[in-house]
Amino acid sequence: MPSVASDKPKVAVIDIDEAFRSQIALDLGDEFDILEGEDFESAYQHIQESTLDVLLLGLPLPSGGVRESIELLRRIAESDIDTLVIILNEDNNKAPALKLIEAGCYDYFVKPVDSDVVGALMRRAIKKLHIQRENRILRDEVARKQSGGDLIGSTDSMRDLFETIRKMALASTNVIIRGESGTGKELVARALHEQGPRRTRPFVSVNCAALPETLMEAELFGYERGAFTGAVATKEGRVELANHGTLFLDEIATLTPALQSKLLRVLEEHALVRLGGKKPIKVDFRLITATNENLEEMAKEGRFREDLYYRIHVVPIFIPPLRERVDDIPLLIDYFVNVYCAANRTPAKRIADDTMNALKRYAWPGNVRELQNVVQRLVLMTDADIVTLKDVPSDIAQAAGKNSRGRFRLPSGGIKLNQELDAFERQWIETALAQANQVKSEAARLLGVDRNRINYLCRKHDL
Repeated sequence: MPSVASDKPKVAVIDIDEAFRSQIALDLGDEFDILEGEDFESAYQHIQESTLDVLLLGLPLPSGGVRESIELLRRIAESDIDTLVIILNEDNNKAPALKLIEAGCYDYFVKPVDSDVVGALMRRAIKKLHIQRENRILRDEVARKQSGGDLIGSTDSMRDLFETIRKMALASTNVIIRGESGTGKELVARALHEQGPRRTRPFVSVNCAALPETLMEAELFGYERGAFTGAVATKEGRVELANHGTLFLDEIATLTPALQSKLLRVLEEHALVRLGGKKPIKVDFRLITATNENLEEMAKEGRFREDLYYRIHVVPIFIPPLRERVDDIPLLIDYFVNVYCAANRTPAKRIADDTMNALKRYAWPGNVRELQNVVQRLVLMTDADIVTLKDVPSDIAQAAGKNSRGRFRLPSGGIKLNQELDAFERQWIETALAQANQVKSEAARLLGVDRNRINYLCRKHDL
């Protein structure tokens, strides 16, 4: 007669003491589906053949002890098995306990342990396991629905972004990702790589603002032994390491003119020469760049090579700032709460409704990166299961309050909106001009408009 699948958590009790195993099965059999064994072979068999939630391992066993347990934990860690291991040991010394905990066992107790304690240990392990699995399911579901890796969003602007990524991932064209800091430009670059034909080849990411010019040249293009003091061996550069894969240059606007010229030559010739080298090395890679600067203005002012601009600016992808997709904020918050609760072994938390509304009102100048950091802080610093307004950092709570509708109060006689808007616009232009020492191109940059627009606004307001 075929066996009926059980909905109860599945636990394997591996111990040489048959009486102990029988007592656990008798006392906890109504709550858990108990499997039994008396050696490491049966432990491996249960892990491989069953969807095992918890392995309760009693030491020592005739077939081994601490060393064999560490090997078992290593194999579990290297596989896609998520079974949690609880170890009960007769040895009350600290040394084996520390070794086993470091190797990855979920919990460790010294024998003898009665059934009540074992039951509590199992329940705690099952709760932890559920959090891990829910977190994994959430990530998989987001990836399945959106095909955007770790990018999360359901607003129209994000759907458009996902569709653009889907189309451009299959092309070999150079792409430039435009967006404010913290919007997820590297996530978009990785999504383009992982959904494209080069997905099995290297993805090499370089932050062009992270190193000074002298080091950046060696980092990008590599060097030969003896090329400079300290070059004791030949080193491949990031461009060379990206061969047949994808090279992502973040903050490309920070490259010096000399590095811009060398990069342009590599793109034109599909070859590079290492520092101190003479022989060209052929390279084939897809280039993805990113910036939050106004490259067009930089090219006009001679601060960025115009020919390189046209090389990299074949297809631009724009990432909307978080303040322009407010409806995605609850989805992002729920996602980060689940991730950080699971990562820190913290009970699941919920954001109170008024707290969520306040977080939606906040402008998030640091975009998703700032939101992620704030949620991590809330998870770690809030003891209660529900996060309330008092748990939110005061600067964010105050700024969110200022952004609420209650900030504006119309006089009983009303206002003349056009006059108010004109006065507001003039104030910003005057401020930008003063800060830019009356240099209109700089004022235009500060205001996020082009030169023609700033000239028109100055004429409009007689400035």
